[in-house]
Amino acid sequence: MSFPMKHGLLLALCVCALPAQPLPDGRLITTGWVIPDETYSDQPYIVKTDDGAWLSVITTGGGVEGAGGQHIVTRRSTDGGRTWPQPVDVEPAKGPEASYAVPLKVPYGRIYVFYNHNTDNVRQVIADKPTYPDGFCRRVDSLGHFVFKYSDDGGRTWSAKRYDIPMRDFEIDRRNPYGGKLKFFWNVGRAFTLQGAGYVPLHKVGGFGEGFFTSSEGAVLRSSNILTERDPEKLRWETLPDGDIGLRTPAGGGPVAEEQSFSPMSDGSIFCVYRTIDGYPAFSYSRDGGHSWDPPQYMRYDDGRLIKHPRAANFAWRCANGKYLYWFHNHGGRFIRESPRRRTIAYEDRNPVWLAGGVEADSPKGKVIRWSQPEIVLYDDDPIVRMSYPDLVESDGKYFLTETQKDVARVHELDSSLVEGLWGQFDRKEVSKRGLALDLSAPAGTAVKAPVLPAFMRRSTRVDYGREDLRAGFTIDVWVRLRSLKADQVLLDNRTPDGKGFALRTTAGAAAEIVLNDGRTENRWSSDPGTLAAGKAQHIVAIVDGGPKIITFVVDGKLCDGGDARQFGWGRFSPNLQNVNSSPELRVGAGIDGEILHLRVYDRYLRVSEAIAAYRAGL
Repeated sequence: MSFPMKHGLLLALCVCALPAQPLPDGRLITTGWVIPDETYSDQPYIVKTDDGAWLSVITTGGGVEGAGGQHIVTRRSTDGGRTWPQPVDVEPAKGPEASYAVPLKVPYGRIYVFYNHNTDNVRQVIADKPTYPDGFCRRVDSLGHFVFKYSDDGGRTWSAKRYDIPMRDFEIDRRNPYGGKLKFFWNVGRAFTLQGAGYVPLHKVGGFGEGFFTSSEGAVLRSSNILTERDPEKLRWETLPDGDIGLRTPAGGGPVAEEQSFSPMSDGSIFCVYRTIDGYPAFSYSRDGGHSWDPPQYMRYDDGRLIKHPRAANFAWRCANGKYLYWFHNHGGRFIRESPRRRTIAYEDRNPVWLAGGVEADSPKGKVIRWSQPEIVLYDDDPIVRMSYPDLVESDGKYFLTETQKDVARVHELDSSLVEGLWGQFDRKEVSKRGLALDLSAPAGTAVKAPVLPAFMRRSTRVDYGREDLRAGFTIDVWVRLRSLKADQVLLDNRTPDGKGFALRTTAGAAAEIVLNDGRTENRWSSDPGTLAAGKAQHIVAIVDGGPKIITFVVDGKLCDGGDARQFGWGRFSPNLQNVNSSPELRVGAGIDGEILHLRVYDRYLRVSEAIAAYRAGL
């Protein structure tokens, strides 16, 4: 079979052999460095000591989350998070529950650790029926006293005495079953400093019932002298914001507003983002050091679209360069908000993790943050595994994330080009040449030699000859102008009569769909409904990522996130899919009502940032 070069055809083809070894993928969480624990492992937060060590503060225990014996330990790493010698107890396992610790290092080197402590050894609290049939919750790790200890030797030892932090009552405290005499609360947010003061987040809880916490809101404890005062008995504390109400959901939102993550900004403002059960994360700015806050809103990308997120930690960090990174899970919307079980189902699907980039911009009130579209940054092969409660560490120009699945905590070095790509989304315009297997400009109806795409899995050379995951992928990048939006217009097709191969086609609802078939299993996923438009040139990028086994679409520079049509804009394909190489001929636009303006096929997955840059570059 011959493949003539037609008029106007630009063809660059490379036939790529299968990799000799599986592709390394640093996004896979099992490639990270383990921070040892007991059985339970939570909130692996890190602070750098004055002698250069990384000090990890972690909540751990011999049982599951909330079980007796839950306590706080620290470990020091002197090799950048790769190894962690023996733990040091901040609180022992034999004492009352001690949980959810966050560190703060002050300028003269002292390190504080703030945490919940069930000092009064309360063994049960009044809770809602029928979730708790007898009316009592016996998990008691989110109540009692908020306390701290400190270390003056880089975390090698901790003060023998613990110190209580006074907390002012809010309306939510006075309405709890104990009228505020027993307070319900916890903390996952990073402590921070601003304009000579130290700040420690606090998440106030109204009660226990369906979904565990039935209502919540955010506060922050401010110490005006913690950065200089060395006598812990003389530290001064105030509970912010002023008044009786903390950071809640936007008007009309649900009763859950928790796990506030605070970021001080270059102009002295504070940005705060937090989780809800509304399907979207909420945020607000303070322009007066936390005393008051702008009316909360739901988070949006820079293009104005709402950011979707479940009831999971979503943290933002300001980096040393003045830009921001934001951890979240990129699904939710009205499908959580409208669910009768939203208090509980919103906890699910924390895999994969997505990362967005932020840059500051001016507004009439002060600095605000513009948020990029996200990239997949971490995943586990088991889609049910949940990863959360991260921290960001910068060291020697590199970026590291910690995370936990509640039984294993790890450190992960990020690919700096992924991070820089997020920040570059606002102005980058270019077409990537790396991995370009086909570059074609041709009218509809062209038949060309199909590029050989990487296999996703194959038989291994192990003794058992089992499946070997190659973690490969490919991308279709096509410019098209459709005169009509009728379904079943096939833009690309290399399938044989038995269906094996891949195709890109239109579907009902003005969407594009990719079909993947290896003769044993068929997988398909589409762009969001309404993403195609008749009579205009459009850029469609279908990304098949063989690491997390996820298909994403980027149409006209916008990552499909499902909008109001579906909870997830991205879809999973089978880990048993072997490859989509089939017919030696790739049929391009045969019979479509329109024209293919340009086609590129990559033998790797493109990042979202690359797809956006290609759209900005245009035809």
